[in-house]
Amino acid sequence: MHSLPKDPIPAPQSPAWQREWRESFRDAASLLAFLELDPSRLPELPRTDPAFPIRVPRAYALRMRKSDPDDPLLRQVLALASENDEHPGFTADAVGDGQAQEGPGVLRKYDGRALLVLTGVCAVHCRYCFRREYPYARQAPSRAQWEQIYARLGADAGVEEILFSGGDPLSLSDSMLRWHWEQALSLPHVRRVRIHTRLPLVLPARVDDAFLSLVAELAARKPLYLVLHVNHAREIDEAVLAAARALRAAGAILLNQSVLLRGVNDSVEALAALSRRLLDAGVLPYYLHQLDRVRGTHGFEVEETKGLELIEGLRAKLSGYGVPKYVREIQGEASKTEIGKVGGRE
Repeated sequence: MHSLPKDPIPAPQSPAWQREWRESFRDAASLLAFLELDPSRLPELPRTDPAFPIRVPRAYALRMRKSDPDDPLLRQVLALASENDEHPGFTADAVGDGQAQEGPGVLRKYDGRALLVLTGVCAVHCRYCFRREYPYARQAPSRAQWEQIYARLGADAGVEEILFSGGDPLSLSDSMLRWHWEQALSLPHVRRVRIHTRLPLVLPARVDDAFLSLVAELAARKPLYLVLHVNHAREIDEAVLAAARALRAAGAILLNQSVLLRGVNDSVEALAALSRRLLDAGVLPYYLHQLDRVRGTHGFEVEETKGLELIEGLRAKLSGYGVPKYVREIQGEASKTEIGKVGGRE
């Protein structure tokens, strides 16, 4: 196998998306000042969390409403004091990543699939993140370990799908992504590659000509699925629409996974607008996830009974392909569990 290239430190001559990323908001004071929002209007005080600090690209902040403490995009990224509160049933690892760990960087939860944690870095720090306490530093494979991982997967004919996750895989450079994609696509029994990412949404400049060329090259070899994580219709502006359409034109298959979030998308109107906007972009609204009960996320939880009512409301408004499957992840189960469906397995 080829040697794993090192990611360069962003420099002035770096791609535009990396330069833009360096200008992200990294504290509540600067973000709120940009939004012309007095902190006294917030429902509670902002929180400083050195372990999981605020990180918001300016391209994403530009879509937030000025002077609105209830803006659904702001709510997703602004750390608040209540994250410190302890609630029964909310734990550090709500989805069983530790139990599914096969070795550094590799999770094996579902038959036929291997999830690779390529990086712990994200362009945005979503406060409902289910991996906010994942031990990235301890689990980061070395160059030699990555080569061993792909060799081991190559010897396992039962693996037909490779998932790239993180963090956000698209926070890596094109050269790093190419190396990982080449390893995955070279495995004869791997039929497709899936990437979970939020970068085309929060930093659409990431979808530049160089990246699109790479997508086209690799998608021509095996199906390439990009799973976006869009939770609200206003997250999709014209730049995101253009990025999604360019990715489709390059050969990527686009799906979306949302999380049902209190104060963000917990109404039929918000979810219907989201599905319509996704379909405008050529993105299939595939999953609506019940919140993973990770410590610090209690303020986002919506009752399942309300979630089921919302899905019924969507069915009355949208074509069937516009209604996402309402699911939750249960630690140790062999698949996602579809909420409200007889039998429940997805």
